[in-house]
Amino acid sequence: MLALINVILPVFFVIGFGYWAVWKGYFTNEGVDGLMSFTQHFAIPCLLFRAISTLDLSASFDFRLLGTYYISAFSIFCLGTFGARYLFNRPWEHCVAIGFCALFSNTVLLGLPIVERAYGTSTLDHMYTIIAFHAPFCYTLGIVSIEAVKSKGGPLRLFLPKVGRAVFRNALIVALALGFTVNLTGLDLPHPLTEAVDLMVRAALPAALFGLGGVLYQYKPEGDSGPIALVVFLSLIGLPALVWLIGAQFGLDRDQIRVAVMTGAMAPGINTYVFASIYGVAKRVAATSILLGTAFSMLTLWMWLAILP
Repeated sequence: MLALINVILPVFFVIGFGYWAVWKGYFTNEGVDGLMSFTQHFAIPCLLFRAISTLDLSASFDFRLLGTYYISAFSIFCLGTFGARYLFNRPWEHCVAIGFCALFSNTVLLGLPIVERAYGTSTLDHMYTIIAFHAPFCYTLGIVSIEAVKSKGGPLRLFLPKVGRAVFRNALIVALALGFTVNLTGLDLPHPLTEAVDLMVRAALPAALFGLGGVLYQYKPEGDSGPIALVVFLSLIGLPALVWLIGAQFGLDRDQIRVAVMTGAMAPGINTYVFASIYGVAKRVAATSILLGTAFSMLTLWMWLAILP
């Protein structure tokens, strides 16, 4: 109970406040769109840039941790994709989008504040190690898969340029690339610039959580109950359980296990709906999975906090 009160509820109260503000008309849908555009394209990229540019790569990057998380994530993507196909007979393009929904956890908007509150700032280096590859891995896997399905076995040269353009136009990936560049080159940024970036960073998570509440109000649960249940189960239960199983086999320490499992236990992120919208497939599944996954994650995150070592 103490974990729910001290760790999870403050985060969901901010989300709920955003939901309530839009519901009651105190904050408009246009305002939500503008706020989410600010956080997704500016504030959160600044947060990731700052974190990666100052991260001690030699101490933080553990390939066992990365292997644990991304082997698990790839497995969940396959389970979601093929489950949607063979359990619910959805078209392959829809199946890839459904697999992407199960794969793409809300690592930043939910993951960072909850993990920090649960285990302290000292564990965030492990989380930033995972986040550094999260958007590139997930988007590349999703885009390659759906373009391959759409090309119906056509030559790689026809869709590889599309993959490259889609991946490297993503603000999160650009921010991560710049952060790695500064880190690896040892570039000393001017103090006024770092202070400006830090101001953006401080605004990122509170604004994003409030905006997330407003976005969730716009999603209305309806239809596609089978694929939605599959996504919610795989994202809230399947992925963290698999991460814990593989992490134990790889010999991760306690903090790494905690961070990796909790990162995988987050509800589907907003980017799942963005991905579905880009290709015009499974949008209702993505939207409703975000809403229901976020709501149910209040209970499942409490469960994972209780049973983790």
